[in-house]
Amino acid sequence: MTSFDQDGARAMAHAVALGIDIGGSGIKGAPVDLATGEFLQPRLKIATPAPSTPAAVAKIVDQIADEFTDDLPADAPIGVTIPGVVQHGVVRTAANIDKAWIDAEGEKIFSDAIGRKCLLVNDADAAGVAEQRYGAAKGAQGLVILTTLGTGIGIALLHNGVLIPNCEMGHMELNGHDAETRAASSIKDKEELSYQEWAHKRLQPYYKKLEDLLWPDLIVVGGGVSRKHHKFLPLLDLRTPIVPAALENQAGIVGAAALAAD
Repeated sequence: MTSFDQDGARAMAHAVALGIDIGGSGIKGAPVDLATGEFLQPRLKIATPAPSTPAAVAKIVDQIADEFTDDLPADAPIGVTIPGVVQHGVVRTAANIDKAWIDAEGEKIFSDAIGRKCLLVNDADAAGVAEQRYGAAKGAQGLVILTTLGTGIGIALLHNGVLIPNCEMGHMELNGHDAETRAASSIKDKEELSYQEWAHKRLQPYYKKLEDLLWPDLIVVGGGVSRKHHKFLPLLDLRTPIVPAALENQAGIVGAAALAAD
């Protein structure tokens, strides 16, 4: 079996899974049809609490899970994303959430809060898997990089459909700075950059360095700003094909559900 065939076989073991995506501004979730990657019910979104401590976030995640679990099979998998490195269920970094998450047993915290076992995964990794299985990178071979441009820059690496987790190249050095502090879409807004300024002065050097280090076959650009991809992607001069994400802000939910079902 190819990796894509294996993905499909695993997904078909469950017809539906619940995905919950924790972001810097909002926490959202929905049940996902694993055959199509589509939501089975409208998503529920609740503002991320401030401060976004483990206890406060777990309360919201439980609230979202409660909204849907009564309508799901008892064995339906549950996947949760978080904007940080996740190793064996433990959160190791917290660039855009409360620092109390560092070294917290996130998977256990959410499983205990929900009352059902869940899988915890990095948010960009979930988005990358969603695009690989259902979206802009479906069927792509070789090295695919998904970048999420938002509050920060998330990265997912997939090689021939296999996820290489916890890539943190959104934080690589760029002209003496952490890259996401220069090129994230939040910085574009904060500094009131035009799309042309952002593309030429920030995104071009970032993506150029990324492709020179990794030599990808395809780059997929996600995050909310990908809805306006026509305003900045055509301004980039790269050797690598670069395309907008198909699932936009649904990708984290869909990927979390798909990975939980694996």
